[in-house]
Amino acid sequence: MAKGEALKAALEGLRNSIPELKGVLLASNEGLPIAHALTNGADPNRLAAMAAAASGLGRKISDNIGAGTLGEVSIQADEASLFVYTAGSKAVLAVLSPQGGNAGLIHLEARMAAKEIGDLF
Repeated sequence: MAKGEALKAALEGLRNSIPELKGVLLASNEGLPIAHALTNGADPNRLAAMAAAASGLGRKISDNIGAGTLGEVSIQADEASLFVYTAGSKAVLAVLSPQGGNAGLIHLEARMAAKEIGDLF
């Protein structure tokens, strides 16, 4: 299976395992979208840039407080939650959930997807 097909399969697998998600997006650490499946009308270019920025800030904080390697960043809002996971050293996986989504299931599935994606890079 080609790398592009494997990336698409990982994102589709995540979407299929948690149908209530509003979207998933894979971006480079530089903030460029690689692949996405967004159903809420979000601009993938903007979301990619913001997810990469959130991950970059999280990495700097982790480094400065001596907490080790960053795994994820969570953003909770009134209507939705955004979880940003490191996907290897070159990419980030952003998962957009409605408020009240099953965070445990999201973390379980998204962490596995992020590892799988990171291994592809």
